[in-house]
Amino acid sequence: MAATDAPARSGPLDRLRAPGQRPALVVVDVQRDFGDPDRIGAYGCTPQTLAAIDATVTRIGALVDRARAVGVPVVWVELGSDPERPWRASTWLRGGDYDGPMGLDEPCVIGSEGAAWYRMAPAPGEDRVVKRGYSGFLGTDLEARLRSAGIDWLTVVGLTSECCVAATAQDAFQLDWPVVVPADATAAYDDAVHAAALVQLGLNVAVVTDVDTVTAVWDEAVA
Repeated sequence: MAATDAPARSGPLDRLRAPGQRPALVVVDVQRDFGDPDRIGAYGCTPQTLAAIDATVTRIGALVDRARAVGVPVVWVELGSDPERPWRASTWLRGGDYDGPMGLDEPCVIGSEGAAWYRMAPAPGEDRVVKRGYSGFLGTDLEARLRSAGIDWLTVVGLTSECCVAATAQDAFQLDWPVVVPADATAAYDDAVHAAALVQLGLNVAVVTDVDTVTAVWDEAVA
């Protein structure tokens, strides 16, 4: 049975439906450099994968609308690559030069068109966190914001499943938040990589389910 076909475990989700539980939706890196088909061609996506990413972005946008409608806080996590503070380990891994400058193809450079949110955007008053690396918690005040808001569990969505979604979800879990990842609200640039990421998340980090199940749990939790 594929990870996306697996039924959600009832026990963990029952805990999230309990009275007084406060969920939040964390949207990770749905930015032009990661979602716009005109900008991700270099990643080698097949037409089928591009279609899947397009559908995923549509579902994430709908999930954001649903969260707002039922009163679930939406938290926006975005990559902001700073040429003045290059991520040296990433530079080393991709090019072998630890002390080299940030490459011209670096995604989501602060202030660039590629860093803009893609087909959705934060509303006034919604929390927005800019990160330098993969996890939304690394070097940011995301944990403090969620604690201050009294958040009890997180739904993590965005791009991409094996990278920034996985890193953010794992750190949230290690910080003691229950995490739910809807498989149809995240994607990768390779179908096999995406499937493997979902397996890994389901084994060690999150309840992997779907958007319909998440919205049903939200409806019960906020009621």
